[in-house]
Amino acid sequence: MTGALQLPLDLGHRTAFGDEDFLIAPSNEAAVAWIDRWPDWPGQGLVLCGPAGCGKTHLAHVWQAKSGAPLVEAKALGGVEPREILKEAKACIVEGAGAGCDESALFHLYNVLAERKGHLLLTEREAPARWTIALADLRSRLVALPAVRMGPPDDRLFAAVLVKLFNDRQIGVGEEVIAYLLSRIERSFATARATVEALDQEALARRRRVTVPFVREVLGGEN
Repeated sequence: MTGALQLPLDLGHRTAFGDEDFLIAPSNEAAVAWIDRWPDWPGQGLVLCGPAGCGKTHLAHVWQAKSGAPLVEAKALGGVEPREILKEAKACIVEGAGAGCDESALFHLYNVLAERKGHLLLTEREAPARWTIALADLRSRLVALPAVRMGPPDDRLFAAVLVKLFNDRQIGVGEEVIAYLLSRIERSFATARATVEALDQEALARRRRVTVPFVREVLGGEN
């Protein structure tokens, strides 16, 4: 559409789950390089760490598509046999691994993957060295894993994500809409996705174009 924002999307991308893409930028390129390197990791696993909304879960899904790994929340590990989680898989993703998970269950899962010569991908805000881990054997193993930090998306990456989300829904928006959103919504991929979805639904319901005044109405902004 004429007037739509044309960003230089030379960020690169990795196909993720569904029809989404993972866009590459300085804030995440080191983590992407590790995912690309699999299965030639030097150890048994990898830790993706960074603030909420930086794309850890999204990138974990990219790895899931490559490895066939089941994904489980750390708090759900307790009382579940690792082999029941893994089935025949030789890889597993554990999200929120440093936040009060069953340490014995995580240690058991780690050992089963070691037996299978498999790999474990963990996500958390901080690296394992900063976790409170009472089980010494588990701590020594997790601290030894490579930990790669992902940063929050910068303006260029977040703008590219917004443009792509609108394009995926065949919505043409002007540069001023992207600029308005950049300054007013939380800098996270989940928020971007939810915001674009809400704007799309409202635009269809009201038969309106997505313009700055329309976005201001929907989001309740004053300026």
